Amino acid sequence: MEDRISVSMTGGVADVRLVRGDKMNALDAAMFEALVDTAEKLKTQMGLRAVVLSGEGRAFCAGLDTSRFAAMSGGGGEAKLRDLAARTHGLTNHSQQAVWGWRQLPVPVIAAVHGVAFGGGFQLALGADIRFLAPDTKMSIMEIKWGLVPDMAGTPILSQLVRDDILRELTYTGRIFSAQEAMSFGLATRLCDDPRSAALETARDIAGKSPDAIRAIKRLLNKLSIDPGPALLAESVEQMKLMGSPNQSEAVRANIEKRAPNFADQ
Repeated sequence: MEDRISVSMTGGVADVRLVRGDKMNALDAAMFEALVDTAEKLKTQMGLRAVVLSGEGRAFCAGLDTSRFAAMSGGGGEAKLRDLAARTHGLTNHSQQAVWGWRQLPVPVIAAVHGVAFGGGFQLALGADIRFLAPDTKMSIMEIKWGLVPDMAGTPILSQLVRDDILRELTYTGRIFSAQEAMSFGLATRLCDDPRSAALETARDIAGKSPDAIRAIKRLLNKLSIDPGPALLAESVEQMKLMGSPNQSEAVRANIEKRAPNFADQ
């Protein structure tokens, strides 16, 4: 796990860093495991008051490792062998838990985002309570590029943050949008020249408040959300239909071969 995520704790603040910087912190199997395991361990961490989640190197998280997409083009690969509809972690499957686990932490989580947050990396940022972005950050709900849907708990969270028509446009097109747009859409809390330093400062401020009250506030705010269960399951069901299908495989091949896709009508 240490080769994917590092955790240090000072004054009740857990500084959690994705440390696969040479791969722009892309999500491979080991990174998924590390995200799930780290969140699970922090749930019972004595003295925890707040969490800062950030990425080392050039990016917060570039999304799913491209090798996993390449495997799909051959008929589904390892992802096709998994039953995504199986609820392995309460309401979620394993990949959803890599995001939803941060929502379940009893303390506030602040994502410090820089570089890019694409696809699964964008959804990971959504798992935080608060998002601080560097002004030159680029984001995208990029799954459509690969013939897929966002299926890492993004849809129930996004439904609470973004106007319906904006959410549809971003998800249908997969276009890359700026930090300034993210701010206007309601996807960013604040733009900061140094988001990690700002996040740590805010986390220290939160850590100085009554831990009982902070945890009570998070419980109350989490209860304001719609029931996420049906949306989380629907993500998985729709994704399983798409993975390894002819048009999804064509989307992957076209991206790898850097050509326009040739989709079949259904």
